[in-house]
Amino acid sequence: MNNDLLYRIALTRVPHIGDIHAKSLINIYGDAETIFKAPKKELENIEGIGTVRASSIKKFREFMYCEEEIAFIHQYRIQPLFINDPAYPKRLLNCYDSPALLYYRGNADLNTQKIIAIVGTRNHTDYGKQVCEKLVEELSGENILVVSGLAFGIDSIAHKTALKNNLLTVGVLAHGLDRIYPHQNKSLARQMTEQGGLLTDFSSGSKPDKQNFPKRNRIVAGICDALIVIESGKKGGSLITAELANGYNKDVFAVPGRSTDLKSEGCNYLIRSNKASLITSADELLQMMNWKVEHRKKAVQQKQLFIELSADEKKVVDILRERGHCSIDELFTKAGLSSSSMAAALLNLEMQGIIHALPGRIYRMD
Repeated sequence: MNNDLLYRIALTRVPHIGDIHAKSLINIYGDAETIFKAPKKELENIEGIGTVRASSIKKFREFMYCEEEIAFIHQYRIQPLFINDPAYPKRLLNCYDSPALLYYRGNADLNTQKIIAIVGTRNHTDYGKQVCEKLVEELSGENILVVSGLAFGIDSIAHKTALKNNLLTVGVLAHGLDRIYPHQNKSLARQMTEQGGLLTDFSSGSKPDKQNFPKRNRIVAGICDALIVIESGKKGGSLITAELANGYNKDVFAVPGRSTDLKSEGCNYLIRSNKASLITSADELLQMMNWKVEHRKKAVQQKQLFIELSADEKKVVDILRERGHCSIDELFTKAGLSSSSMAAALLNLEMQGIIHALPGRIYRMD
C-alpha cells in the first residue's frame, strides 16, 4: 500500500502534470507506479502528454518528499483518497477537473446520500447569520452532510450550526492538513474531525495562498448535490463557486435580500440571471431536491407494486441494493450493459419509483 501511495503522491507533484493529465494516465495504465515505469517514448505518444510532460515524469526524483508525506499521513491518521479508491467522493468523478488525490481526516461518509454545500460572505450581516442558522437547524434530523470552506463568516456559521444540531459537517481547505486557516477556527476544526471531517487536495506544508482558494472552491462545488449561497457581494469566492457548481450541473440556490443590501447583490444577481433558484427555508430545499419524507414513502409503496423485473433492470437493482447509490459510470462498468439497454432500464426503474436520479448523474434505491 505504501508503495502505491508513494507513486500516487509523486504523480501529483510532477511538473506539468495536473489533475486532468494524471487521471488520463491512470485510465490508460491503471496505477501510478506503472506510469513512472512506462518507456518515455510510449508516454510521449499519448495524446495530451507529449515530450515535455513525458520528460517531467521520467526525470522526477522527489520521492523522499513523498516518503515524508506518507509518514505525516500515518502520524495524523489521514486517509489518502486516490481517484480510483472506493471511498473517493463519487460526485467529484463527474467533474472534469476533480483532484486526482485528496487528503481526508474525519468520520463522515463522503458518498452519503444527501450533501449540501453552504457558502457566503466573510463579512455577513445579522440577516445572513439568522438565515444560515435557521436553514441548518431546520435540516437537523434529515441525515444531510453540510460542506463549506471553514472560512470566517457564513462558512463558520454553517459548520457551527451543523455541529450544534448533530449534523455531520466537512470543511474543505485551501492548504495542507498540517495547519488551520484562519487559526481562530482551530477549535472548530477539531470538533469537525469528530463530527464530520476536513478535506483538501493540498499536501502538508502547503500554505493558504491566494491562488489555492479557487482550487478549494471547485471541490466544494463538485462534492455536493446542492449549493446554497447566503449573502455575497457582486464579486468574490461565493459567486465563483456558484458558477463552478452550475458548470458541474449541480442544483444551485440563493437566499434573496433587499435590492439595497450590498451583501445580497451577488445572491440577487444569481436569482435574476437564472443561475440559482430562490430559497428561503429548508422545507423549500427539501421539496426542490425531492428529499421530503412523503416522497420517499410514496416511492417505497410504488416499489412494492412492481415485482417482476427484466434481466437488465435486475442487474441495476442488484448493484444499487448493494452500493446504496452509484454514478452512471459505475453502473455501466458493473452491469456491462450497452448504452441503450442501460438507458431503458434506468427509465423503467425510475418510472416505477424503484430508483431515483440524483444531481450529478448518480442513482440510488428509493
